Amino acid sequence: MAKFRKDEHKEVPSISTASLPDIVFMLIFFFMVTTTIKEVTLLIENKKPEATEVTKVEQKSLVTYIYVGVPMKQYQGKFGTEPRIQLNDAFATVDDIQSYIVQARELLSEDKRQQMTVSIKADRNCQMGIITDVKQALRKAQALRIIYPATEVQRMSY
Repeated sequence: MAKFRKDEHKEVPSISTASLPDIVFMLIFFFMVTTTIKEVTLLIENKKPEATEVTKVEQKSLVTYIYVGVPMKQYQGKFGTEPRIQLNDAFATVDDIQSYIVQARELLSEDKRQQMTVSIKADRNCQMGIITDVKQALRKAQALRIIYPATEVQRMSY
């Protein structure tokens, strides 16, 4: 019978790392493509109203959003069931809108400030009283370009 001997002087070959950068970049690219960045966590119920004449916004970077609606079920115990205003990720009052608009305007470059648009994303069942209050606060803040997002419905032709 043959005896198996260990060769104690033999070195283990090193692992090739030539393809490691390719693997790392593939993983980075995968996560960049599959990850979505959520801008605002909605604290209100927001069902868009329906409209027949809808146009797309050209520059979404110039749009500042104000959300109006009834708080979601998990927040109704603390905030009630009346329609509320949401600015970014927190509930706010009508008095907070002016400072919110000023801050949003200062984030824009000097030449783009006149083109800033405010989008009032209101729930379709929201009462007009709170929308009117929001619009009055926007007038005081000199934010006169207002849009209302809606879901497009097809017109019935007779």
